[in-house]
Amino acid sequence: MTSNLTSGEQAAAAAVERSAATSQLRFATAGSVDDGKSTLVGRLLHDSKSVLADQLEAVEHASRSRGQEAPDLALLTDGLRAEREQGITIDVAYRYFATPKRRFILADTPGHVQYTRNMVTGASTAELAVVLVDARNGVVEQTRRHAAVAALLRVPHVVLAVNKMDLVEYAEPVFAAIAEEFTTYAASLGVPEITAIPISALAGDNVVTPSANMDWYGGPTVLEHLETVPVGTDPSQDPARFPVQYVIRPQTAEHPDYRGYAGQIASGVLRVGDAVTVLPSGRTSTITGIDALGTLVDVAWASQSVTVTLADDLDISRGDLIAPSDHVPQTTQDVEATVCHLHDRPLRVGDRVLLKHTTRTVKAIVKDIPSRLTLADLSQHPAPGELAANDIGRVVLRTSEPLALDAYDASRRTGSFLLIDPADGTTLTAGMAGDSFAASAQGAESARDDEGWDF
Repeated sequence: MTSNLTSGEQAAAAAVERSAATSQLRFATAGSVDDGKSTLVGRLLHDSKSVLADQLEAVEHASRSRGQEAPDLALLTDGLRAEREQGITIDVAYRYFATPKRRFILADTPGHVQYTRNMVTGASTAELAVVLVDARNGVVEQTRRHAAVAALLRVPHVVLAVNKMDLVEYAEPVFAAIAEEFTTYAASLGVPEITAIPISALAGDNVVTPSANMDWYGGPTVLEHLETVPVGTDPSQDPARFPVQYVIRPQTAEHPDYRGYAGQIASGVLRVGDAVTVLPSGRTSTITGIDALGTLVDVAWASQSVTVTLADDLDISRGDLIAPSDHVPQTTQDVEATVCHLHDRPLRVGDRVLLKHTTRTVKAIVKDIPSRLTLADLSQHPAPGELAANDIGRVVLRTSEPLALDAYDASRRTGSFLLIDPADGTTLTAGMAGDSFAASAQGAESARDDEGWDF
């Protein structure tokens, strides 16, 4: 097949094949209580030969002690004692496994409403979300909530796994009705790609091997889809964003004037010779060197941790953002965003918070909460006054210093932020910046100075 290729082209083709064979997919599972998420994950691990013998023996022993004849594969992921006693998932369980075609990082997230915040954690870095639905119950409110979270976090691929098909006699009309309802709802939220698969996690139908009980279904199994779904993006298609994490100044006899800026490239590609702008100061310079793990390179791309040197000695510190001068993000102190509230204490208008964006943390005030999303019909409840735990809504924030925010739909890394309680450092809210920013209110501001919060 490669006989007509030059040696260089053959080497490049071999590199592509190795990359395809070892590509990595991050995905999360979600669903309502007792939809069978942990059983699906256990079945996926078991049937793909990703369970060690001692792990399987421990699960078999635990299952026998609970009076079960067959191994309860859900115990492979429900590791907390409270989870096993209640038969539910509470914490996010991460599992790592691989097949000859791909490596996987799996986040098994909880199904209870009060643990939706954990689903946000698990799906925030996922490239695919598997949303389970019990074939007997169909789409329920928590299913809609998980679809909304997946859309909010811009998860590019969503799989609807209609589970427990064995309990509805593998009826195609049941699957078709659920798939139609979910697809219509998810598409209205802007989910770009939805794949529906009928399964029985307990029996193994369409999880790793095709089902003999559903000959009317001709699509892929869950594992086949996970192995073949496109992952990753071309970093050269995105503008470079380099949040500075640490300034390196050894000031030794060997390096008396060295000044390097260390961090992880959030998006795009950096090259030696690129003209760059440092935000929020707006000062410009040129990249003179890139150090990747002790090796000088001419180019580096997203997710690499590097140290960058510039032609000019600029006042740069942790939290500053280095970006190409021809693709500079807008800086603003007025942030309008969609958020998912994670804490038990409600988020209210007037709250003083810390806003953490990439490596930068600034003070902020919640100026307004314009609306809260009603999941049942996707309507907006205007002026709710506060957001309770697991609520999804819009907020308007005023920050003490300018932020270089991208729109979240353009960059998941530089379009996201966290709201933090300044008193104890607790994470309150996960936010996704919108395409536009609201102008600050022109009305009279409060005259009080709350320990430096008046800005």
